[in-house]
Amino acid sequence: MQSRNKFMDDFSQLFTNALGVAQGARTEAENAMRSLMDRWLADRDFVTREEFDAVKAMAQKARAENDALAARLAALEEAQK
Repeated sequence: MQSRNKFMDDFSQLFTNALGVAQGARTEAENAMRSLMDRWLADRDFVTREEFDAVKAMAQKARAENDALAARLAALEEAQK
């Protein structure tokens, strides 16, 4: 039968506890960094993807209308000559 070594048991328990503490510190650091980034992004005037897409669609529509009006104006000017 194998005898248990008290030193090795204590060392393995200490190592296991140290890993648990390190994992907890890692999780806490990740949460702190995520919170910092969320606050930093909230302070900026960034737009959401939906807002960007809506403005992009409006700009495309305005450009198409502008091109149509420019062509119509050119045709009217040509007709008056």
